[in-house]
Amino acid sequence: MKFLFGLFFLIPLCFLNFFWLFQFFFLFLSFVFLLNFSFNYIYMYLSFSLSCDLVSFFLVLLSFWICSLMILASEKIIKLGNYSEFFLFIMVFLMISLFLTFSSLNFFIFYLFFEISLIPTLMLIVGWGYQPERVEAGFYLLFYTLLVSLPMLISIFFYYELFYSLLFFFMDSVFSSIYVYLCMIFVFLVKIPMFFVHLWLPKAHVEAPVSGSMILAGIMLKLGGYGLLRVMKLFIEIGLKMNFIFISVSLVGGFIVSLICIRQSDLKSLIAYSSVAHMGLALGGLMTLNSWGFWGAFSMMLSHGLCSSGLFCLANISYERLNSRSLYLNKGLLSIIPSFSLWWFLLCSSNMAAPPSLNLLSEIILLNSLIGYNSLLFIFLSLISFFSAVYSLFLYSFSQHGSFFSGSVLIYQGTIREFLLLFLHWAPLNVLILGFDQISFWS
Repeated sequence: MKFLFGLFFLIPLCFLNFFWLFQFFFLFLSFVFLLNFSFNYIYMYLSFSLSCDLVSFFLVLLSFWICSLMILASEKIIKLGNYSEFFLFIMVFLMISLFLTFSSLNFFIFYLFFEISLIPTLMLIVGWGYQPERVEAGFYLLFYTLLVSLPMLISIFFYYELFYSLLFFFMDSVFSSIYVYLCMIFVFLVKIPMFFVHLWLPKAHVEAPVSGSMILAGIMLKLGGYGLLRVMKLFIEIGLKMNFIFISVSLVGGFIVSLICIRQSDLKSLIAYSSVAHMGLALGGLMTLNSWGFWGAFSMMLSHGLCSSGLFCLANISYERLNSRSLYLNKGLLSIIPSFSLWWFLLCSSNMAAPPSLNLLSEIILLNSLIGYNSLLFIFLSLISFFSAVYSLFLYSFSQHGSFFSGSVLIYQGTIREFLLLFLHWAPLNVLILGFDQISFWS
């Protein structure tokens, strides 16, 4: 609750236009929140039906971290005077809604703020996006989620009518109705997103500003995974009968999306499609309903949030210099801005699950979980792992090597702000692997 008050006290700073002071306070809050870690698997800091266990703690921490880095990445907004005060207000509004989503103990309050977090994201895309198609992308984002969230609301009311409680503590009654199961989880499948209902994601990423892409990749996809981690214990009986369908769709879809990645010519589009492939793997592990699958999906959510967000920052850094996201124009960057090639290499290698990144640990755990579920799944798992290396290497080699675009007249080297931004993505991604024992307490 004290962090919620801290966020409310940040609101006056939005309108004073102290951009860097505001960013410092956001980063400071994330470090203070980290110091509150209790090294325990039970719920902690109970107050006013808000609380954190291990999953919600790490996801709130990730939200604080990504939101502070979003402000660090959006220097262009303050330089151009592009409604920067309103942008900062949107940031606080978004962080408050995410904090209440992840730390709420009541299922209905979780649902409410799950939907409210759409509004600031939509404003970011429509307000600060690049192309006129951003309005269409915003509608895709809004209506994909709203269409499937109404059945979930009805199923929440149905659950309350049966059991007279919506607290996550007491949600251990098992349903065997396939209709309630589909109504309850479909909104999370759209949000994570599962193949077939993923089309809103690449469109939203391509049209969003860098801050919008970072929050979509870093946090918004994790809302779906978090919701599934919370409600899956209600549907163990029906899940054991039906989940093979979702696992099959996720893994085959992940393979198809990996092939789509190799044919992309747009930097942001390639990174967005790679998100679908990675989260498909996480969804497959989650649907196995075993502890390994839950741990693997959770650590994949954390690692993907940092890695994908960092890649979007790199794509934006190139875009600000060349005014294009096309891979055919973003070539030979090793010759022009060599100082960023190291960061391209580090984040692309993390994206393909190279050691010592948390992505590697996540993939190893998910491989264990899914092959333990059915040994035939190793075919698609090996294809997804191979092609993730293929498109990550393709992204790195195509952007860094070759002859650079002769029409680029002014290419300036990196600033301290940009190097700090990339370091703060990469460092936690490779340090968190040392603290995985804390993640594995939760099951």
